[in-house]
Amino acid sequence: MYRETLPTSIFNSTFVRPAEFYLGGFYNIPHVKYYYVFLCFVYIMTVLGNGFLLSVIYLVKTLHSPKYIIVFNLAFTDLCGSTALIPKLLDTFLLNRRYIVYEACLAHMFFVLLFGGIQSWTLVTMAYDRLIAICFPLRYHSIITTKSVVVILLCCWMFLVGIMATSAGFINRLSFCSSIEIKSFFCDHGPIYQLACNDKSYSYILATCALRGVPPQQKMADLSYVCIAIALSRTISREERLRALETSVLTSYIHPNARIINSSLTFTVPSLLNPIIYSLKTEEVRNAIKKLSLRSCPVRWALH
Repeated sequence: MYRETLPTSIFNSTFVRPAEFYLGGFYNIPHVKYYYVFLCFVYIMTVLGNGFLLSVIYLVKTLHSPKYIIVFNLAFTDLCGSTALIPKLLDTFLLNRRYIVYEACLAHMFFVLLFGGIQSWTLVTMAYDRLIAICFPLRYHSIITTKSVVVILLCCWMFLVGIMATSAGFINRLSFCSSIEIKSFFCDHGPIYQLACNDKSYSYILATCALRGVPPQQKMADLSYVCIAIALSRTISREERLRALETSVLTSYIHPNARIINSSLTFTVPSLLNPIIYSLKTEEVRNAIKKLSLRSCPVRWALH
């Protein structure tokens, strides 16, 4: 399935590194090219939506507030994360270029996981902002300030850059003596370190800690929305509460190809939907877009 690794590997006194890895995702899926076309559409709309939102927030001064600093960071992260993932995914699988240089694979892993992590923690920050706005409205402007929001977001960036750099450094200390096939659609951390033939305990511990770091992150967001739900329960009817809380969880065996498609959708579709859900449908942003449109009207008339 893939090339011999030893003749092209890099040897030193401690580590054996392949010149290339082989991405084994999306294997033997019928009509998969239609899915690639869908991902191409998702990427184009993600760039347009998030690029438009970034431009609106930058140009309209009424949106220069702590809340929209968070939204701006989310749109920027969505744009960068999609750009880091989707074009490379299409180049790899649509054009059948499944081999990726070792160093490029580590860089790809770093940026995809970095922007994915920043996206998650930005949503947590947004949940915190909404928590304060709904539960402590009189203290909102004293708690949620430009300085506090910038500090929170900078801490998220620095923390995650450190985590991802550490994970790439641990991968770089592994030896790959046999298989070089990464069973994923990108250079994912878990599928890479599991291929190693020497001590991979540090990568395992880091991956375990990262996975255990997700629940506290999720709990923070969940706690925020629980508080919001409690606040809303005082103002809306029982039927509306039940309708808002209706959820269903389905558990069953998932085929590896279905799991890969599900994972790829998880990485790509939120970046498309975030600007619509959190920004473009809000009254503030709609009014800002109207202002920009009215501002450009005299220019049109002058041209005519």
